Amino acid sequence: MKRTLAVFLAAILVVALVGCGSNGRKPIELTLSTEDSETILRAAGIRLPEASEVAAAGTTIQWINFHDPFHNYKETEKVNTGYWTFKEKYGCEIQWIETTWETNADTLAQLIISGDPPDFTQAGEGIFPSGAMKGQYQPVDTYINYDDPLWLEMKPFAYDYFSIGGRPYFIINDMSFNKVVIYNRRVIDEYGYDDPADLYANDEWTWNTFYDMCLDFSDADSDRYALDGWFFPAGLMHSSGTTIVTYDPEESKFVSNVDDPRLERAENLLYELNKNDCTYPISENGWTVRDGVEGKGLKDGNMLFYIAGTYAFTGPVEDVSELMGDMEKHEVMLVPLPRDDNGDGRYYIESEPVGYCIIQNARNPEGVALFSACERFKVIDPLVESIEVKQLREIYLWTDEMLDMYDECYRLATELTKTGEAIVLYGDGLGNVNSVASQFETQGFVAGGAQTWAQLKEQNSERLQALLEEFNQTVADFEYSS
Repeated sequence: MKRTLAVFLAAILVVALVGCGSNGRKPIELTLSTEDSETILRAAGIRLPEASEVAAAGTTIQWINFHDPFHNYKETEKVNTGYWTFKEKYGCEIQWIETTWETNADTLAQLIISGDPPDFTQAGEGIFPSGAMKGQYQPVDTYINYDDPLWLEMKPFAYDYFSIGGRPYFIINDMSFNKVVIYNRRVIDEYGYDDPADLYANDEWTWNTFYDMCLDFSDADSDRYALDGWFFPAGLMHSSGTTIVTYDPEESKFVSNVDDPRLERAENLLYELNKNDCTYPISENGWTVRDGVEGKGLKDGNMLFYIAGTYAFTGPVEDVSELMGDMEKHEVMLVPLPRDDNGDGRYYIESEPVGYCIIQNARNPEGVALFSACERFKVIDPLVESIEVKQLREIYLWTDEMLDMYDECYRLATELTKTGEAIVLYGDGLGNVNSVASQFETQGFVAGGAQTWAQLKEQNSERLQALLEEFNQTVADFEYSS
């Protein structure tokens, strides 16, 4: 069973690693058990080329981002298996060029212009296709052969959703999902509600049930709101089965879905949640979530549902337990977004790529390709996967129920990609188009109350269509220039 949470291996010995981030943090090295080390290297010897066969062996690649998913900074963190293999088998290293969320894009642009570009960054819907058209990233098919057995399974997702001018711009090691409903089982039980996991198992986890629970739970006078955070409006909108703007791979263009009745029903749900004080009043509290912390209130019973990615509880146990619920007592649980009572009976979840982009004029693109092969290897090898699952249990205290539900969400997302129905949120990757499209997904954050679907369409539809036509023409005219 696949669990693409990036990598988890048993850490036994902790030793200092020379070097530090720009903010002074010192990485530590989590040394694996002999058994796990031998298992990984033995499997890598079967699925990956020998170091003597690859030119990038012994080299360093530069990673630019606001986070570092490769090195470890706490003893309680997971170890990235792909990075571990990259180091141990090939003698390679990754250097982190550290940025912040706010400065990441500008810093990358400045480095490219100055002639000193890093090698790679994280693939994500928010940088495609605009990043490619701005010349920040290069096609990956020069270095990755998607017809190779190692990569073939990822080829449709890469070419149908993340290619422009007939060439893919993402090295996709795996696909994953985004936005689930996270909740505290103790709080659910205290209020006498049915467990959402049980409701889902019985195919009773619907918008109406979700709304009734939110309405019953919320009490503005007691500062208790069912929903908080930045992601619940988009999550609920996309649980309808579509987004405001989707990509049509057959026509090679982006299209508006504002006339889709599924979105209108989703917007009506958000409208009622907002109108009945079920959402934390961000606009009245300095335009921020409760105390400025995502997920704050779940443990204390001031929030019922936190809609976010699984990264929210993939971290040190003490941090998750302090924020969302006691992990040792198995209080934290996840479930897919509820389904539309009047829909087609299916549960929908966003699909997203797990992988990397190669920066334009990168010095070591072959090294990025080699590292990506190490990352892909850990996904498809069952022995390495079993070690990762063990880490989820032992380090993050995930229960079998959590693991099974993660697999169920993964199944939902992958099935959508296989049928060409993947819900992919391009966001800022659409440039100015997104500034208008996002107006339909802000019902939880509107000062003075939400707007009706009719009002939103009247204010934004024509502008959205005009921007889409302009953007699609730019996409059609685009040709890659090295």
